[in-house]
Amino acid sequence: MAEPGDIATQIWDMKYRLKQPDGTPVDSTVEDSWRRVATAVAAAESDPGLWTERFLGILRDHRYLPAGRILAGAGTGRDVTLFNCFVMGTVPDSMSGIFAHLREAALTLQQGGGIGYDFSTIRPKGAPVAGVGADASGPLSFMDVWDAMCRTIMSAGSRRGAMMATLRCDHPDVVDFIEAKRTPGRLRMFNLSVLVTDPFMQAVADDAPWDLVFGGRVFRTLPARELWDRIMRSTYDSAEPGVIFIDRINARNNLQYCEQIQSTNPCGEQPLPPYGACLLGSVNLAKLVVDPFTPDARFDHAALAEIVPVAIRLMDNVVDVSRFPLQEQQAEAWAKRRIGLGVTGLADAFLMLGVRYGSPESAALTEEWLEAIKRHSYRASAGIAAEKGPFPLFDRDAFLAAPGVAELPQEVCDLIARHGIRNALLTSIAPTGTISLFAGNVASGIEPVFAWTHTRNVLLPDGSRRAETVENHAYRLFREIHGAEAPLPDYFVDAQTLQPSDHLAIQAAAQKHIDSSISKTINCPEDLSFDAFKDVYAQAYALGCKGCTTYRPNPITGAVLEAKPAEKRAADAPGLSVPAARPEVLPGETYKLRWPDSDHAIYVTLNDTVIDGQRRPFEIFINSKNMEHYAWTVALTRMISAVFRRGGDVAFVVEELKAVFDPRGGQWMGGRYVPSLLAAIGETIERHMVATGFLAKPEGIVPEVAVEVTAEPVGHPVRPPGRSCPKCGHPTLIRQEGCDTCLNCGYSRCG
Repeated sequence: MAEPGDIATQIWDMKYRLKQPDGTPVDSTVEDSWRRVATAVAAAESDPGLWTERFLGILRDHRYLPAGRILAGAGTGRDVTLFNCFVMGTVPDSMSGIFAHLREAALTLQQGGGIGYDFSTIRPKGAPVAGVGADASGPLSFMDVWDAMCRTIMSAGSRRGAMMATLRCDHPDVVDFIEAKRTPGRLRMFNLSVLVTDPFMQAVADDAPWDLVFGGRVFRTLPARELWDRIMRSTYDSAEPGVIFIDRINARNNLQYCEQIQSTNPCGEQPLPPYGACLLGSVNLAKLVVDPFTPDARFDHAALAEIVPVAIRLMDNVVDVSRFPLQEQQAEAWAKRRIGLGVTGLADAFLMLGVRYGSPESAALTEEWLEAIKRHSYRASAGIAAEKGPFPLFDRDAFLAAPGVAELPQEVCDLIARHGIRNALLTSIAPTGTISLFAGNVASGIEPVFAWTHTRNVLLPDGSRRAETVENHAYRLFREIHGAEAPLPDYFVDAQTLQPSDHLAIQAAAQKHIDSSISKTINCPEDLSFDAFKDVYAQAYALGCKGCTTYRPNPITGAVLEAKPAEKRAADAPGLSVPAARPEVLPGETYKLRWPDSDHAIYVTLNDTVIDGQRRPFEIFINSKNMEHYAWTVALTRMISAVFRRGGDVAFVVEELKAVFDPRGGQWMGGRYVPSLLAAIGETIERHMVATGFLAKPEGIVPEVAVEVTAEPVGHPVRPPGRSCPKCGHPTLIRQEGCDTCLNCGYSRCG
């Protein structure tokens, strides 16, 4: 077991270690956790003892990493699902049906499962509603309801929520969908993606007109290129919506004969049918390189051939032992037994072999390794089918005719023809941020290394903390072999130095041998031109990718490369991680806030500190004679003041408060609808920040404040600054695999 201060140990203790309700550990060591998981999963076998040891063999030393939900939940006896995410049922175009599905979503989120929804089935805004003499409010209005529900579930202490919303490119409300997140605070619990069809891409290429249709009626016609440019411009400016090439997904689906896919899980690696569920795990490629950083470095194909069949069996057993939030989800999972075996540490394996990420050699290795994983997976699943039977909806002729199956070696196809296959789909590339850190900080999934080193606060057994430098696995190994002063070879490239084409080369190479899809973020420099940015998506489509997600620093999600002058001075202020001491005297203002539901006014006092002539918020006091507000106003005062005193990006406080919806309804104030008293307080804070010059005057969008990051790569230029984490306040929040992830505290939000 690693030392108590070790990062991997901290992650294990916080996220995966089984403890009693009072915090007393049940798992004494990491080995105990592995054995708990192996024993629980082996219970589905006729000889549990034999398979417990075999499962332990691949879990030890982090050679195979089950998804965190399996590691945290298996063998605990708790009422939790071991599946990561779900796509919910088809939303009916009726009020009763819509709210029945809202309930299902709440139950699924409550158990910790992320969800995906296609809202294309809801009639557009303004369409007539027969029988009630009214017009429809459109899918976005119901997405707002889902968003509020997810936020409420989170506020009740449940696991963080994550949701994906999709809308077809021919839905009449698609333009509003594309622009939705330009409104501050709206739909923050969702990732958004447009379902792009092959006919639409052809219409874009031909500069042809494009009809927006619902129920057979054309609501509007516009040039296809105009709509495509609107998608691209929004993504260029605010990183959303993503693009899903939905026809390609369905055409290459092994189960096209019995299902239709219209949405994905929140991070996009699992396109799923209604009530479909994704079960994830990853082979750690960094553990399969022999003699790294030497002329004899090589990939251990024999070890891969041993790990994959055992991993497939382990994941197949999870289908049987897991709980499910809904019976419909269980029925779907048991009927098709779909799993998603992927990889992590790909970039580390490249480095150990002396290969540059994004080079032709790296793309060739990606194809070679993932083709081997696919081949071993299908062979193993056919073997399990010979023993336990194929998945219930297996149709031999239709399955073998699927494009991805037909490309398998003949001997594997012969096995499937003889025995069937246990799992309908077997491979996927999922985000692996936390489990990759647990495995020694290998690069997540098929992403490049984000930074060679970063600083993280480590919680020690006595409750104190210390700052510790966390090194990438391959970088640390290189230093151990060649010494701390050895210059880094030119193949040591990170996410900041790569071009979008490098990312695309690896994603496209991987997609050739992946049944489902891939969670991958293509990092783009801020100064990338709009035309070049659009070309990234055109290349992704041409290269056969099933979707494309980019991240370019922007004023809406956070400018990671450059701060505005006034904000830059604030970002350079001392005390970004330690609360600053309070001066004797502070300038400030008090604002009187009248809320129609309260008999007494609320007084909001904001005091500022002054650094280099620039005012920035330091503390807040909220007071009222209404004692009903006392407890939460005191709590809000203390919490927001603590955030302010730590410095960094504090503008998110405004956005979070303004996004709070009161389930009892908001109030009309100054001719505008304010959704809650907390939202009114958020607007008051925003007004103060603008008045003092801390924030620029908003023009429909309030930009986040950028800060300098504490993590710097060693041996390379300084890494661009990141955004502040909403959990720990450190300026170490990065965007990767469709999620915001904090390098300091491990916070992650896919939304």
